[in-house]
Amino acid sequence: MKFTRSLTALLLAFLLLFSSAFGQHRHRRTYRNVEGRRVHSPVFSRSAPHGATARCRDGSYSFSQNHRGTCSHHGGVAQWLD
Repeated sequence: MKFTRSLTALLLAFLLLFSSAFGQHRHRRTYRNVEGRRVHSPVFSRSAPHGATARCRDGSYSFSQNHRGTCSHHGGVAQWLD
């Protein structure tokens, strides 16, 4: 019984981890910026996606419309693309 609960918890954690890691590529996630506009959330990509404005230090690309706060949860801005 204890083994079954542990195995179930492990499988659930595994599914949650990988569904969020791959979910950004399948589902367009957005957030509201300081001006109240919807903006595409940062994504990981090998090259700069269309519309990206900055590459973050963690390797993700940001679509921020303002410089303030860009890549704040991704280690800061590594390079501005705009």
